[in-house]
Amino acid sequence: MQQPRAVVIGAGVGGLTAAAALHRRGWSITVLERAARLEPVGAGISLSANSQRALDAIDLGDDVRALAAWQGGGGLRTPGGRWLSRMDSATMAERFGGPLVLLHRATLVDLLVSRLPQGAVRTGTAARLADPGAAGRPARVATEDGDHEADLVIGADGIDSAVRRALFPDHPGPRYAGFTTWRVVIPAPDRPFEPHETWGRGRIWGTQPLKDGRVYAYAAAVAPPGGRAPDDERSALLRLYGDWHRPVPDVLAAVAPPDVLRHDIRYMAEPLPAYHRGRVALLGDAAHAMAPTMGQGGNQAIEDAVVLAHHLAPGIADPSAALAAYTRDRLPRTMDVVRRSARTARMITLTSAPAVALRDAAIAAVGRLAPGLALRSFDGIADWSPPTSTYPAGAQRKA
Repeated sequence: MQQPRAVVIGAGVGGLTAAAALHRRGWSITVLERAARLEPVGAGISLSANSQRALDAIDLGDDVRALAAWQGGGGLRTPGGRWLSRMDSATMAERFGGPLVLLHRATLVDLLVSRLPQGAVRTGTAARLADPGAAGRPARVATEDGDHEADLVIGADGIDSAVRRALFPDHPGPRYAGFTTWRVVIPAPDRPFEPHETWGRGRIWGTQPLKDGRVYAYAAAVAPPGGRAPDDERSALLRLYGDWHRPVPDVLAAVAPPDVLRHDIRYMAEPLPAYHRGRVALLGDAAHAMAPTMGQGGNQAIEDAVVLAHHLAPGIADPSAALAAYTRDRLPRTMDVVRRSARTARMITLTSAPAVALRDAAIAAVGRLAPGLALRSFDGIADWSPPTSTYPAGAQRKA
């Protein structure tokens, strides 16, 4: 039997997970990445229990769990430092079956590449979907070095996906969410701190530890699209957050201006009609970009990849039924997460002082009267399990 061939366009988290999962299923894999090197866009990524269980399918879940740095308390604060609600890492792990793990995207990319055969990832290779293929015709991807025919093409080329536009040219694409974000990774400040997210008026800030001793910090603020600081983004952060509680000033003092990443947030307000067409599947931000307010963008891309591979048996000649099953499994779930993330975004981007006061009072009351209630917002998300057999956490790895 001829080995089926898949071409993945995009070497982000979703694309690499799909490549690793299909490789384990017996597919020949080629990953085409436009960038000259695998330098992930972004700084940190949050992996919750749902994606950890998905990564179990490629024997990577325990490697990620071992990188959990959050131990003990943390929670939600006001800019002045008052705790609105408290949360414990052990409580979250117990409720959802795994810890919340924050790690640098580069660390995750390295782990995923380690599950691929040598030479599977080709960097510096711009790729274009030339033909989505059909039941009796392979898909075709064009590059400067020639065309690639494949039994399957995976569009994992991000929020501005050219593959998505080729498949669904009439779809409006992602919509601006009304706020912009900044992200940095720095050495740990001298003063210890508890992990936190801080909500202000139309602004938030988060400070989280990484396993390697560094700190991942992120911020978001209501702003017109396409804006940039007149001087530099560190100076913009100082103006917005410089008088907030510690460790925010300590983090800002340690930031070099070139290390600040800024991105406007867009999300898929209108769902695609499907996550596939012909022999092509879309996953991750290419299919369902979402606000980062529930930390689920990368998690959902990982889920996509594992579910897609689950449906694609290596002996399959026509993937049409498998891709239709993939859409049926993933489109309703991911769009539910998109909508839930958008609702959370509306909460954190409130700018009216009375509305913010009511929001904070409600959060504080819930924190006092029902401390575990905040975790329920992740029910139906972080408790997901993949449709394929995986090894239990801590079990003996396959040889």
